[in-house]
Amino acid sequence: MENKQPSGFPVRIRYSKTDPKREEIMVRGHQSTNVRKKQIMEATRKLIVRSGSEHVTVRNMAKEVGISQAAIYRHFKSKKEILSFLADSVADGLLHDIDMSGNVGFTSLDIIDEILRQHLSKIKQKRGLSFLVLAEIISFGDKSLNKKIADNVQIYVDRLRLMLADGVRAGLVRQNLNLEAAAVLLFGMIQGLVNIWALSSYKFDLVEKYSELWEVYRESIILR
Repeated sequence: MENKQPSGFPVRIRYSKTDPKREEIMVRGHQSTNVRKKQIMEATRKLIVRSGSEHVTVRNMAKEVGISQAAIYRHFKSKKEILSFLADSVADGLLHDIDMSGNVGFTSLDIIDEILRQHLSKIKQKRGLSFLVLAEIISFGDKSLNKKIADNVQIYVDRLRLMLADGVRAGLVRQNLNLEAAAVLLFGMIQGLVNIWALSSYKFDLVEKYSELWEVYRESIILR
């Protein structure tokens, strides 16, 4: 920060490390950066859903947020970095729903059902959230981004597998069930449903259609 003496020479005002005003300025700046990054990622998500991956450019991102392209580059090094952050954000959201689902008294199958309903409810509210965005990011064809998404999806599938294993131990799920295959099939069912929903221009009720699919899936894995 600079000030002017009567002589006209600039004087730089230095705050000590313990100066509360200096700390307040630093905190405000940090918050502003985080908010702007979230705005840029949200703009990218909207572009992916509304126009497809081919229209995801830094110029269009800047236009969507209402800032300059230079401002974008002050927060991210490249479009690839933005997509990487977005992929992580989507994965974190999916895993957060699983982590928050440990409701006492729920069976493992009830928990899985509730988690997927939460996912689809959010997707319904914000068209294209999570699964569809991941699919579009994959379409960019970047190997490192694809590996990151593959790793995150595998973590998600592993969580589903562990919950199915809980069902086996509780005597709710068939003991001879291939848990890895069953978890992958469940993920594919949701991914496919969201893709069909998007291709139909969101014409059918996503959660209602999921209920029909879940009943078929559940009947195929439960212990009789």
